[in-house]
This record gives sequence, C-alpha cells and structure tokens, in this order.
Amino acid sequence: MTFDDVVGQDEVKQRLLRLSAEGRVPHALMLCGPAGTGKMALAMAFATHLLGDSRLVDYGSHPDLHFTYPTVKLPSMGSEHQPVSDDFGREWREMLKDGPYFTLQQWMTAMGATTQQAIITGAESDELTRKLSLKSSQGGYKVSIMWLPERMNQTSANKILKLLEEPPQHTVFLMVCEAPGQLLETIRSRTQRINVGRLSDEDVEKALVSRRGLDDATAKRVAHTAMGSWTRALSTLSADNENRQFFDMFTFLMRMAYKRKINELKKWTDSAASIGREKQKRMLTYFLGLIRENFVYNFKNPRLCYMTEEEEKFATRFSVFVNEANVIGLAELFGKAYRDIAQNANPKIVFFHLAMQTIVLISQRP
Repeated sequence: MTFDDVVGQDEVKQRLLRLSAEGRVPHALMLCGPAGTGKMALAMAFATHLLGDSRLVDYGSHPDLHFTYPTVKLPSMGSEHQPVSDDFGREWREMLKDGPYFTLQQWMTAMGATTQQAIITGAESDELTRKLSLKSSQGGYKVSIMWLPERMNQTSANKILKLLEEPPQHTVFLMVCEAPGQLLETIRSRTQRINVGRLSDEDVEKALVSRRGLDDATAKRVAHTAMGSWTRALSTLSADNENRQFFDMFTFLMRMAYKRKINELKKWTDSAASIGREKQKRMLTYFLGLIRENFVYNFKNPRLCYMTEEEEKFATRFSVFVNEANVIGLAELFGKAYRDIAQNANPKIVFFHLAMQTIVLISQRP
C-alpha cells in the first residue's frame, strides 16, 4: 500500500510526507474522520513509507508492524480468556488482502461475530506492550496501527495511555479513529491529530472509472450518493450489500405503521431484535439517514439528496410523510433507539416502542 493507492486525500498525503521529510514524525498520530474516507489506507501507506516494504505491509506480515483492532469473544473461547488481536490474525490478514477500505460490519462478519459488541481488551494492551518492547527487526521504526481505538474498554485505555506517556524507542503509533470524543482526553492530548475529511465527489467518481471500470454517468451518480465515502461507493456496487436489507426493513416498518398493522409490526420487532446489537446500530443509523433524505426530498433539489435509485423511487411516494410537523420527532425517536441499543437495552422493547411511536408520528401533517 503506497500513497498512490489512496483514493483522494492529497492534502493529508502531503502533510504526512512533509513530517517524514523534515524529521518531525511524532510518536503518535491520530487520523480522525468519517468512515470510508481512507484513514486506514493512509495509515498503511505511511507505514509503508516508514518501514519500506509495501508487500509485507499489505499482507500484515511485516515484523515491525503491529495491528490492534476490536475483537469479540467467541463461544469456543475459554471463560477466562480475554480476546486479543492475534486470535483473529488470519482473518485480519485475509481482510487486508482485499485492501484497506473495509467497514466494521465486514470485520464483524469475518470474525464470525453474532450479537457481540467488538472491543479492544486490556489483554490486547498487554500484548501490544510486550511486542513493542522488542527491538526493531530491521533497526528502524516500529509501527503500531490501532484501528478504531475508541472501542478500547477502560482497562485497555488506561494501559494504552501509559504506553503513550512512555513510548518505546523508535515507535510510531498510528490511530485510525472515527469517534475521537469517545477516547480519554489524556489519550487525545498525547497524539497529533490529523483530520481526514470526506472525499470529494470528483475523487470518488474518478476512482470508480479508473479502478472499477464504471461509465461516466454511473460513476457520477454513485459518487454523489456515496457522500464522500469510498466504502459506501463500493457497497453501492455490491449486489448483496447490507443496506438493501435495511431498506427493506425500513419500507416495511413505514408501510405497516401507516396501515396500523400491529401484528405485522410485532413480527417486524422480532426480526429487528434478532440481528445482533452491532447490526442493529448500523440499521438505525441507516434509518436516520433515510429520514433525513426523505425530508430533504420535499425541497425538490437533487443536489441535496444522496439516495440510490431504489431509495429515491420510494421517496417519490413516502417523502410527504416526513415533514415539518414530525421530522424532529422521528429523528429523536430513532436517535433514542440507537442510544438505547448501544447501552444494552432489551431490543424487543426498544423496537416495539419505536414501531408504535412511528404510527403516531407519520400521521402528523403540517
């Protein structure tokens, strides 16, 4: 992985190269930004620049490159075992073979996770400390890439803080973060933050044409609906992407709520409650996005809308039900459901309440 392989983000690339050229590489960098914008690609490209072997970096097998990422506890693991990254090393390397643009959803699937929430454990921090205490195999840098450090539990965060306060010699930490506000302030203060913004439509469109062979018209539409995310653009091209399932669940919920079909909504509740907590959170995030898109659709300005053709077709009939009288209430309803699920509330109660309140809200008119 080199900087030439990163989609867009030219300003960030140049900033990283300047830090290296001027001998000002900090011991800890935090690449922050939305999902799908290339933070992991930038981290791996910078690791290649520092370590000098693209092939070994790409396959996650460079002896001086260490990855830390969220894991889950599988039923096959012992009751006292705390999962560490090496437990899923084979799955991680397989993921990297397909490139550094992937989502938490894809990683959860690769691990074989079901209802668990992925975290970085205290045992993982101990293991990383042990690895970084060893000398560099090639006499240069040691690089630690931490993907989604905001998923550290409290024990892990405290141990990583100590590691950042007293970093091993010639070690560079590269944190790939989507929610820096969830990290300890003391951790944030010991890293140099680089914001990685959304990709421009032009950069996504260009990459879709050159890397995926799309025609100009298709690339333009996909790039616009991707909202600055390369992984979202790739997901749109996938025939079995998860958002199609979420779209079906959203449309069924809204149709049954409009018809006040309580028994059907109870079945919907059971279905939504069965898919696992991480997936439920992604689904609710998707629902919130569609609420926004259907409200904006009423303004008849295509440049403000970021929907697929299928979503837009649904919006032509449904958008009138998301209006000035209820859009705030709907957003708050789905937002609260997300928070409740994230805090381990009973999903059947959460989703049935959401379904019942949806009946009330979509009947409201300005």
